[in-house]
Amino acid sequence: MFDGIIFLFNTFFFGPVVNLLVLFFKLLEMVQVPGALGFAIIILTVLIRFLIWPFTAAQVRAAQKMASLKPHLDELKQKHQGDKQTFASAQMALYKEHGVNPAGGCLPALIQIPVFIALYQAILNVFPTSGGNLGSINAVLYNNWLHLSSAPNASFFGLNLAVKPSDLGLALLAVPLATALLTFVQSKMMVPSKPLSHHKDENPKEIKEKAGMEEAMSAMQGQMTYLMPIMIGYFAFQFPVGLAIYWNTFTVMGIIQQYQIGGLGGMTDLVSKIRRAY
Repeated sequence: MFDGIIFLFNTFFFGPVVNLLVLFFKLLEMVQVPGALGFAIIILTVLIRFLIWPFTAAQVRAAQKMASLKPHLDELKQKHQGDKQTFASAQMALYKEHGVNPAGGCLPALIQIPVFIALYQAILNVFPTSGGNLGSINAVLYNNWLHLSSAPNASFFGLNLAVKPSDLGLALLAVPLATALLTFVQSKMMVPSKPLSHHKDENPKEIKEKAGMEEAMSAMQGQMTYLMPIMIGYFAFQFPVGLAIYWNTFTVMGIIQQYQIGGLGGMTDLVSKIRRAY
């Protein structure tokens, strides 16, 4: 069974991603574009981002709809206290009425996972010095013209895409810092810009309970907003620069998509403060 999963992954994800990456590299190299491999990674990342754009857009919209329905869910919880079955039925009816699919935010993320893994493996295996294997690249190429007899030139605007920032210490610290910053911006934009308000007919006890719950959720969301960039930045510090190029390109496009659908979100206040400062 495990061999079957590997076969399916290589056939539908790893193989196509590797062939596109090498194809873009070969074409750019033919026209003597400097830093061909770096640009090939960027082009491939942009292409993949556009292919999954509808899924990620659905994910963002689903999250927004779920957030907008929270006051209605609070009312249903209050109305059907102690009756979980009735509340569940009312909840599903509410989702159906507003065209919300509870799985809408999960399914796109699940679809993206094998694509991310395939791209990660493709980029990593291009660099034998970083633990990759050109043999695994050539084994899935569709045409002999695409075969790589040696590792591609890893130079990209003065950066060695095969080098890990951790190997050079502070010399490449700007790469993981940029990665962490971009991840923070995208994470912050996904946070609602304004807290949900309480209904005027709620009694002080209900207001206090909801305030405590929202405060706890906000604190957890705030922690993830800062922990995720630190974690991703650390990964960028430990992995080859080529993978950071991929991640940063992917994140920049994610920021653009998030802005188009939901605006600045949680970045609104921070941007306003920066504008006032200057």
